[in-house]
Amino acid sequence: MPKPKSTAFIRIRAEVIRLVALIPEGKFTTYGSIAVHMNVVARHVATVISRLTPEESAVLPWHRVVSSDARISQHMPAELSALQRQRLEAEGMTIDARGFIQDSDTHFHVVGPRREIRWSDA
Repeated sequence: MPKPKSTAFIRIRAEVIRLVALIPEGKFTTYGSIAVHMNVVARHVATVISRLTPEESAVLPWHRVVSSDARISQHMPAELSALQRQRLEAEGMTIDARGFIQDSDTHFHVVGPRREIRWSDA
């Protein structure tokens, strides 16, 4: 029997999804930018995004979240990397052969300043 999700994880997941949904077309942000804003680590953000349901993946612009160096993550399967590249290019971004978004300052979406959030009730 799987372990139930903690209240903190449920709250973090909901906030990651909310923030990703706010990234405008033609812009991108990073796992780390979302994490700093939320006062969590980037791995939390990446975990939430990597575990989206098929229904969530179909409507959420997950492809607009990349590594801290404005690069498509090298840790995802090749078919997802190709899909992310395709979607980003369709939104007007140029990506080089190594997966880096070109002219990244123009396309970067600022999530916001660090928030002092306590995710657990403890």
